[in-house]
Amino acid sequence: MDRKIKKKKWTAKRLITIGLISAFGLFVIYSFIFATGGSKLNVSADKINISDVFEGDFREFIPVDGNVLPIKTIRLDAIEGGVVERKFYDGGILINKGDTILKLSNNNLLQSFVREETQAFILVNNLENTKLSLQRNQFDLKRRLTELDYQIDAARDNYERSKQLYEDKILSEQEYLNVKREFDRLTSNRKIEIESQRFDSLNAVVQIRQTEATLSRTRENLEMIKGNLENLFIKAPITGRLSSINVEVGESINTGQNIGQIDDVSGYKVRANIDEHYIARIYEGLRGTFDFAGGSYNLELKKIYPEVNNGLFQVDLAFLDTIPTGIRRGQTLQIKLQLSEDVQAVQIPRGSFYNTTGGNWIFVVDASGDFATRRDIRLGMQSPRYYQVLEGLQPGEKVVVSSYEGYEDKDRLVFK
Repeated sequence: MDRKIKKKKWTAKRLITIGLISAFGLFVIYSFIFATGGSKLNVSADKINISDVFEGDFREFIPVDGNVLPIKTIRLDAIEGGVVERKFYDGGILINKGDTILKLSNNNLLQSFVREETQAFILVNNLENTKLSLQRNQFDLKRRLTELDYQIDAARDNYERSKQLYEDKILSEQEYLNVKREFDRLTSNRKIEIESQRFDSLNAVVQIRQTEATLSRTRENLEMIKGNLENLFIKAPITGRLSSINVEVGESINTGQNIGQIDDVSGYKVRANIDEHYIARIYEGLRGTFDFAGGSYNLELKKIYPEVNNGLFQVDLAFLDTIPTGIRRGQTLQIKLQLSEDVQAVQIPRGSFYNTTGGNWIFVVDASGDFATRRDIRLGMQSPRYYQVLEGLQPGEKVVVSSYEGYEDKDRLVFK
């Protein structure tokens, strides 16, 4: 008897067909989700900012804040210590070069001056007395030599006569020898007197030279002390504004202590703080601009301070051409510091997107204007308003420059 064979419902061919269909379906789903932009987000068009990518002149600036300072500030330090005896001026006023600001008193310095002055008087007197003594001795020598020459002449005559008489056997030998000894004694005395006077003169000259040297040093010390006494009068080294004076009458001041400062108001400079990120690109000669009272003014970087504090370093800038009328010490200026010359560059406006992407990617608006897709880019220099685009964008394209908060993991933004 024939048996009816049931047809199999799940044949191998059917399973393969179903598998292929399922795989194709998954591929379609994958293509729809990923190939069309991956993770996407619907956003309201009025909540984002879209800007054009364009090409034009680009100049890199960085904004810095600068403080207006006097062109020069002179510290007033006490050269000599003392007690403030009189205060002639208070801070905040204009004074002229040479004006006395403070008078100090120093009794020890005054006593030293009196001692040195007295010593100088004593040395002067000793020097004059030594010179007078030398002259007196010279006069005495002349007088004694004159007397000796007279006595020697008389003794010579007596000696010559006695010698002749002795040879003629008229004068005894004893008498002749006495006359000869007297003549020899006077002649020897004259020689001794001359030698003695020469020794005294040399000694007096040495004394005079030593006294003069001591007097010279004493006078130098005296002049130095006089200068120190003059330093008790603290005077303005320049014409300017006495910006501060930090002492009062009766206050004790130490040597080298700062008592104030004077600002040279003949000109101004600007001191600015710059982020250390730019330290390798800052050099003397860079230009900057700022706006003030409806006008634009130029600055030039003149000095760089190498110290970095709290991530900032300082520079000094000088005014070019003219100084704005009405500018004041301590005023803050918003400066655009130029870091490059004009170059042709593709540019996009600055925006909050940079805080999220770091300039590594951006959302580029499709030509239809319905959506924007994520694209990798590379940025270069920057100015207060624009970024230079090195790679990834072309002039005429549009990009989203507003905040990307919540968009970090999205590949497409669909506008509603």
